[in-house]
Amino acid sequence: MGAAGSRRMVGFPVPGTSFVGRRHELAQARRLLAATRLLTLTGPCGVGKTRLAGRVAEGAVRGFPDGAWLVPLAAVRDGTLVPHAVADALGIRDEAGGAPLDTVVAHLRERRLLLVLDNCEHVTDACASLVAAVLGASSGVRVLTTSRHRLGLPEEQLLTVTPLATPAPGDACSGAEFPALRLFADRAAAVVPGFEITDGNRAAVARLCHRLDGLPLAIELAAVRMHALGVQELDERLGDRLGAHYRLLTCGSPAAPPRHRTLRTAVDWSHDLCTPTEQLAWARLSVFPGSFDLGGAEAVCGDTFEGRSGEEGEEAEARVRGEPHPAEADPAAGRTGTTAQADTDCSHGEPDPAMTARASGAPVRAGGPADAGARADGAGAVSGSLRTAVLDAVIGLVEKSVLVREGGGAGSLRGGQAGSGGGTRYRMLALLREYGMEKLEALGADGDCRRRLCAHFVRVAEEHERSWFGPDQPGTLAGLRAEHDNLRAALDFCLTTPGESPRGLRLVGSLWFYWIARGAWAELRHWWQRLVLREGRRPAPELTRAHWAAALIPLVRSRTNAVLLAGAPHPPTLAPHETPDVRPLAEVLGGDRDDEGRLLAFHILSRVELATTLTFHGRPERAVPLCLEALTVCEAHGEQWVRSYVLGALATARWALGEHEAAAESARRCLRLPYVTGEPHAVGGTLEILAVVTAARGDAERAAVLRGAAHRIWYDLGHDPLAAQRQAHGPPGDTAYGDAHRRGYELSVPEALAYALGEPLSPRRTAPPLPDTGLTRRELEVAALIASGMTNRQIAERLVISRRTAEGHAERILAKLGFAARSQVAAWFSGLSR
Repeated sequence: MGAAGSRRMVGFPVPGTSFVGRRHELAQARRLLAATRLLTLTGPCGVGKTRLAGRVAEGAVRGFPDGAWLVPLAAVRDGTLVPHAVADALGIRDEAGGAPLDTVVAHLRERRLLLVLDNCEHVTDACASLVAAVLGASSGVRVLTTSRHRLGLPEEQLLTVTPLATPAPGDACSGAEFPALRLFADRAAAVVPGFEITDGNRAAVARLCHRLDGLPLAIELAAVRMHALGVQELDERLGDRLGAHYRLLTCGSPAAPPRHRTLRTAVDWSHDLCTPTEQLAWARLSVFPGSFDLGGAEAVCGDTFEGRSGEEGEEAEARVRGEPHPAEADPAAGRTGTTAQADTDCSHGEPDPAMTARASGAPVRAGGPADAGARADGAGAVSGSLRTAVLDAVIGLVEKSVLVREGGGAGSLRGGQAGSGGGTRYRMLALLREYGMEKLEALGADGDCRRRLCAHFVRVAEEHERSWFGPDQPGTLAGLRAEHDNLRAALDFCLTTPGESPRGLRLVGSLWFYWIARGAWAELRHWWQRLVLREGRRPAPELTRAHWAAALIPLVRSRTNAVLLAGAPHPPTLAPHETPDVRPLAEVLGGDRDDEGRLLAFHILSRVELATTLTFHGRPERAVPLCLEALTVCEAHGEQWVRSYVLGALATARWALGEHEAAAESARRCLRLPYVTGEPHAVGGTLEILAVVTAARGDAERAAVLRGAAHRIWYDLGHDPLAAQRQAHGPPGDTAYGDAHRRGYELSVPEALAYALGEPLSPRRTAPPLPDTGLTRRELEVAALIASGMTNRQIAERLVISRRTAEGHAERILAKLGFAARSQVAAWFSGLSR
């Protein structure tokens, strides 16, 4: 969340490599974007549409006060989820559970921003409907899309992204004037430090890039092989494949476009360079539409890697692919311990039964494949040998650029298994994922892998639910956010596979806290309605907790808002004998510790709801003891999410009793919770309470600043629950109120927190402003913390900002300095300090 008028890039990944060429396309895109409200970048796969869109947005963001926002759609397979994906990317909270398209349109109606929809080709109709609705309702939004096909809207302008220029065969060139050659040289230098285009290799590099049609992805995949082959050998081998086996590479399809065949060749060759285990991992890991950690990889690969050793395993797998024994293959293909696939990509050998069993997910015993149902859901303990095999395969795929490593420190890939809340994650490019899915379907193992994926996330969800009422709620939410695309894939599997809807209901029900805490009520309803309809029964017991929370939280907020909206405590509407008697929590909980983690949050929330209802009916003296008892339980467990509601209800009740200082302290205690500081909606709600309390204490100016800060948060989140109250307290002629409100509106969330807590607004302990760094004071402060070795999460906690904001600062620092790794930032800042 930025101050008013901030210009920001949100959701765009930090480029790990340099941007080469495209000067003409950049200029043309900026010109078109200035003249039209909808620009689509079209072109073949692997041509660089996504990278170009990010560069265009970076150059155009200065013209959009509300920033440029990326919505990645490659992992969204169901068009009905496109509005949900856009709402999620924009950070919209819709606790009313309205239609997601209407929510998005309402959020964007008064904004001036650039919306970038990436990879629209498989959900074209849904994207077209959303864009038409947004452009029809707003005048300040412009849309940039990337797609292999146009959206088909009347106002759409197209910019075709073509491959990079290459010299014609036999033409003399220096190399510098052709972007394709510069790209190859740049990527090859990352594999072979010091590599340059020289008089001795220039012709081979030119031929290689020309053979690859100047496609950036194909060139990058070829450059990876420089660790094992020279340029001349690389060119010769690619020429052999493109010549003798052109028809085989497209599986006999003469209609395949030439550039598609070229890219297929490059991907096939990358596949050949993988060991058999890596090839199997490539296929099985392609079921993850989003990024994944090692725990997820182990669950999906299951026991298919166990018992795979030496020549026997390689020979079996070679027969499945119709290959000769690896020992008979070309030893110069650049693989250690295994060799490249023979040039028979579409031949059909007889599969070995043991390999077929392994590939499909069934464990292999001495006598052959065992019962295919054994461990079919990926359950059970993971052996040390499996962990090692999966880790080795993942490392190999990262080294071959099939997987992209995300997050984690600068240490070794073997640093250990990532946890659910952070650590190293891996992502597969959409095109390589499609290729892997083809291989997986050819093996007949796609159903097994999806079932394992679903079972893994059911277990993860249930474990998180049991531990939810505890100290690591911010980490739990962050970990589940990282898995959101995979959760959608698991739920889609349950929705489309006969007999799996009960498992889907378990998954949705166990994740009640995730949907509710994120404000993703509409998506929760999306899944539960479809799964219940599929199951054909009502009600669904698995959804009891989700329904309960979905009813409790709005009731708590509506009662609190109604009291605050009145601006004064409500008179009693209940006689003392009409207020309910409440049993102590210790009696309610009893001795059942097994289910306490699941149910304790509901017992506390029920008390919060009762407390807010009592305050609403003018009986705050009965509400305070309920809140204090609930607060004691939350603090004993280190819990923060429910505690934030408890403290809000306590502050409101104490205000209603006239205990203004105690009420303000309760609100400030809420603002100090790490969960609250990372959730702008929680900050906004607490600032509203504190503003009312502050006004009651007679400090109208400070109350107006707090209201202004809350107003800005509601604007950024897309809803304002107390707009009427602000109008009532700020009449048009009240200049003092307006000035103070404006000051609050210009505060960032961290600054608003500091102001509310009585701390200095700008504790900027940074190096002095430095010429030509391009970094803001806040970015310099974040750079200093990166240099000290802090993670984004630690930086967020130190600066009292959300983790997303910290990530945004880190991304901009890397982009501005032209770095690819945090270690480079550390070295750079260390040099400045000296």
